[in-house]
Amino acid sequence: MQLSERMRAVAAFVTPGNRVADVGCDHGYLAIWLCAEKIVPSALALDVNPGPLSAARQNIAARGLEAYIQTRLSDGLASLEPGEADTVVIAGMGGRLMSRILREGKRPLVSVKELVLEPQSEAGEVRRCLSGLGFQIVRENMVREAGKFYPVIRGVPGSGRELETEELKYGPCLLREGHPVLLESLKKEEKQLGQLLQALAARGENRSRERYLEIQEELRVIRRALAYYEK
Repeated sequence: MQLSERMRAVAAFVTPGNRVADVGCDHGYLAIWLCAEKIVPSALALDVNPGPLSAARQNIAARGLEAYIQTRLSDGLASLEPGEADTVVIAGMGGRLMSRILREGKRPLVSVKELVLEPQSEAGEVRRCLSGLGFQIVRENMVREAGKFYPVIRGVPGSGRELETEELKYGPCLLREGHPVLLESLKKEEKQLGQLLQALAARGENRSRERYLEIQEELRVIRRALAYYEK
């Protein structure tokens, strides 16, 4: 089985030997790959939708991995008990939903050793949520797939320093490392916002004023992030 570049980046952050819970497992490909490659000894594949979970069961059975992967119908982390997983993976969903799942599922997180998260939007919300739940970000990656940019975040229990606005939005590790894919994303976003700013200025309507100021602030944050690449 071949994983997409995005999911390979997620899998690369899972500590070998850990028991994994994949929340929102879809068709179970990540759990299957991790167990088939003997990276992890066992996995729980959780999903809120019966359809994808049924497909996951079929895929698991087709590869003879029923002894290693258990499937559960679960709204987020609701069916996960403390001590059942060392690594919790949540990938392929928006940052607000991901943050809600983490906040509502705090009980099983007390024994988790790491979180591997791949938000498809609002990554800053996820980073803020991690801090609030007592996790610190220790590693990040970003991949470009089919023209879109995907951050991957690894958090472990612990308290870190308070992050700056640009670090929350774009990632403290990505900025510190001068990640080339993030740089590409920042330049693209800067160009798009600059064009939008010019269009709003040309319209000169009062109702555009508030959005104009918002974009100016967004551009300031982007330029603070770009300054990391000049050090």
